[in-house]
Amino acid sequence: MAAPTLSERERRAVLDAVLKAVETKSIVLDSDTSGLRASHERTIVQAPSVIDFESAMNAMLRDLGVSHAGFFHESSPQTAGRVAIAATFTKAPTADGERWVFQDVHAGGAAHAAGARPGDVLLSVRGKELIPPEATPFTLGERYEIVIRRPDGTTVSPTLAVPRPKDKRQPVVVPDQVVTATKLPDGIGLLRVSMFPGVLGMDVARDMTEAVDDMGCDRLIVDLRGNTGGGIGCLRLMSLLCDDRRGVGYSLGREALQAGRTKEGLPVFDRIPESKWGVLPLFVRFARAGRSVAIFSEGLGTRPYHGRTAILVNEHTASAAEMVAAFASENHLATIVGARTAGRVVAGSALKVGHGYRAALPVAVYRTWQGAEIEGRGVEPSIAVPTDANALVCGADTQLSSAIWSVTR
Repeated sequence: MAAPTLSERERRAVLDAVLKAVETKSIVLDSDTSGLRASHERTIVQAPSVIDFESAMNAMLRDLGVSHAGFFHESSPQTAGRVAIAATFTKAPTADGERWVFQDVHAGGAAHAAGARPGDVLLSVRGKELIPPEATPFTLGERYEIVIRRPDGTTVSPTLAVPRPKDKRQPVVVPDQVVTATKLPDGIGLLRVSMFPGVLGMDVARDMTEAVDDMGCDRLIVDLRGNTGGGIGCLRLMSLLCDDRRGVGYSLGREALQAGRTKEGLPVFDRIPESKWGVLPLFVRFARAGRSVAIFSEGLGTRPYHGRTAILVNEHTASAAEMVAAFASENHLATIVGARTAGRVVAGSALKVGHGYRAALPVAVYRTWQGAEIEGRGVEPSIAVPTDANALVCGADTQLSSAIWSVTR
């Protein structure tokens, strides 16, 4: 089913539903919905096409000034190109002029399946040169003929097949593999996690634990560069960084924010269930929490790499991955290496607003245990190493080299 062509009356009804959701569900307590309507109603209602209508709605939601806000139709959910192909880009001067260079390429994703690797230069998409700042145009469910130049100067023309999301409510593509582990010299384990899929994250929690145990390392580097975030499965990674049960952070929904609630007295989440049988008690416990919950680490015991750990982050590290980096930084559990993170840490929900459309809105704010908000600020690395596109093109990873130095010094 394609997105419908709506009458002006129907578009106004959708607009009304979106603004009502902003007023009653979102965490933007001081939202000026009257001002939003005054600024955008005419453009939205009189948009000449479906695409223009959706673009105008998204422009209005951007004026909220928060992440996790958007507008899409269930038949064609939209997401950022980097999420669609499980890869990120950095803009850089190359032998072909200024181009997009592949930065983070995650195993199991569409870009990796097409043979793209960090340092490859994207030359064209569907026969058209793609020159920054023009955005990468990858859409869910589409196939693209691309041309990339390898670091050795050769060019290849693979087909990049972007899968469709399984859940219409959340335009998220989960790669076939989100956790990879590599043993490096000197007893260093490299754990790379591209996202934390699943509401409770039981699968990713199990995979991360097994990967760390199998490596048997006494030094650990966790690579969260390009990690798009996800669910509470990130708690397992935080628990693997410390031996005890301690406060991680807390989230507050709209009602809790309006009431001025603090972390004290919130329902506590401190254990990822091992199987589906442990899910029902959680639903019962948190049914009335309204997204307001305190998070504690699981208390998994001492690990040989504790005290010799680094976490790699960059400007594409977002959401739940930023929660991990903030927890490690606040508790001095790891050296944070790389570039400041994206600052996109709120809980989002895609709400029905009529005619198959959904409005994605932030519905809970997240704060660290010490009360710091990451949204709009990000997490600053303790060892700042900006992305070096020229080094990537030459096959070098300066951020990883710095992380290795930090755990062996």
